[in-house]
Amino acid sequence: MSQEYDAVVVGAGPNGLVAANHLVDRGWSVLVLEARPDVGGAVASDRELRPDFVHDTFSAFYPLAAVSAEIQGFGLERHGLRWTHAPAVLGHQLPETGWAVLHRDRDVTAARFDEQHPGDGDAWLALCADWDRIGPAIVGALLTPFPPVRPGLSALARLRSVGGLRFVRELLMPAADLGRHRFGGAGPRVLLAGNAAHADIPVTAPGSGLMGLLLTMLGQTVGFPVPVGGAGMLAHAMADRLRSAGADVRCDSEVTAIEVAAGRAVAVRTAGGERYAARHAVIADVAAPHLYGRLVPDEALPRRTREAMRSFEMDPGTVKVDWALSGPVPWRETPPYAPGTVHVADSVEEVAEALDQVAARTVPARPFLLAGQMTTTDPTRSPPGTESMWAYAHVPQQTARDAGDGTIRGVWDAADRDRFADRMQARIERLAPGFGDRVLARRVLGPRELEARDANLVGGGLNGGTAQLHQQLVFRPVPGLGRAETPVRGLYLGSAAAHPGGGVHGAPGTNAARAALAHRRARFLVRR
Repeated sequence: MSQEYDAVVVGAGPNGLVAANHLVDRGWSVLVLEARPDVGGAVASDRELRPDFVHDTFSAFYPLAAVSAEIQGFGLERHGLRWTHAPAVLGHQLPETGWAVLHRDRDVTAARFDEQHPGDGDAWLALCADWDRIGPAIVGALLTPFPPVRPGLSALARLRSVGGLRFVRELLMPAADLGRHRFGGAGPRVLLAGNAAHADIPVTAPGSGLMGLLLTMLGQTVGFPVPVGGAGMLAHAMADRLRSAGADVRCDSEVTAIEVAAGRAVAVRTAGGERYAARHAVIADVAAPHLYGRLVPDEALPRRTREAMRSFEMDPGTVKVDWALSGPVPWRETPPYAPGTVHVADSVEEVAEALDQVAARTVPARPFLLAGQMTTTDPTRSPPGTESMWAYAHVPQQTARDAGDGTIRGVWDAADRDRFADRMQARIERLAPGFGDRVLARRVLGPRELEARDANLVGGGLNGGTAQLHQQLVFRPVPGLGRAETPVRGLYLGSAAAHPGGGVHGAPGTNAARAALAHRRARFLVRR
């Protein structure tokens, strides 16, 4: 006989944990099932490289968690979570003008930009003032179910104060054009473009301006915080809160099927043969390609969903390199404030070139790197005087050619991984001569390794599917959805494959939980 819960949550990644916490707070009995030995999904840390070094296995910095009303409302500090910040949020070393630095004090950021190009300081403060007026409404609109009526109306009410249609036009601009439109110098332009490149929208494409502005302004207003002790501390705090509220969280419990009866999700089955019934909801924090046609059988899905999923696009793959360093990164030019996050590219044009090559199924010759100096940010990550560091770069899901020396085939075996990691490390060595001499140990995780450690990272994609406009809003994960509801009653998609997509903000999980609660209320009223 199977056990029964009000809701079964499949996957203990950040969205699954957020959904479960939301439901347990409303009095539901909740079971969370996780295939891996520990909770967290892509919010995890480990000591694999060296026992005295902590490395974040996947994600590392959490500005979106800092502005998530749901995550902030959980009071995770009562469950052991502590946040910390690097001296500077973000740095980008340029060959001609030196370090572009984003500091949490906007006046410090502006003063640096003005030194490099007079007038850019005032332009930066003007952009910050615009964001102060309309930014919270934009964030609210992005993180709520589509259509975002209340935050959308709030944004419209504030639009005139930031320039009206001029500001809308800027949001729709490619990030490269937005930088040129607002600033004369290279520093703020490259920060906007680099932040836009955290997603997979080319910085020369519409939509990238909004992404670049969002992450840049979040860095300016709330910083890029990290959990003290490693990314896994955030996941463990959410799981501890769940358990303390009476929820059941089980790891090493892979869900292999979702039972559908009369068009409704009624239970899940695990690889171990267990069956767990769901009275009201099954919430799936899983990749869309795994949900439709694998966990849910094809015969339980309408034809339009099956056909639409054939054109579902993942975001690009990823190669991530972790280093244990014997000392700080020996930057050629010492940054004025030590940044936690570092972007590596010589110019906006080089950022664009790397992303365009990936979009063209080409392994980039000069990959754009996102890097993290974790001991600089959180001294608990490694022994005093050392540095725990990582960097990642995007690669194509399917490779046609290598724009570099032609030796990388795109199969991402050990040879491909090491060659690309060498290419990445050479990029850092140019900016930090002697970097290689400080490497005590190195780990390379390619697309296969990332997916093996988190099944939601299909092909090494980090965001649950492309963030480009044709697969956002009502088109995510397939046209006509755009919300947590699925074609199967009682089944809700609560992963990054659902609106609004990737990032540790918990919005897909929150949206799924709210949808389940709303449908339960509606069913109760109908029965009355």
